[in-house]
Amino acid sequence: MSKNVVIDQDECIGCESCVEICPEVFGFDSEDEKAYVIDSQAASEDSIQEAIDSCPVECITWEE
Repeated sequence: MSKNVVIDQDECIGCESCVEICPEVFGFDSEDEKAYVIDSQAASEDSIQEAIDSCPVECITWEE
């Protein structure tokens, strides 16, 4: 079973750091000013972890 990445929409501040690091995994909704997950499998776990680590409010997590 693979891991999926999840963004807590209530906590997201719309900084877009995750989108800059992994644009194939994360998208940005300019209307809601929130990031969202496009595809948890579109990049390596290391790249996704870098995006998770870059989040200033720590709202991105792994889910099994």
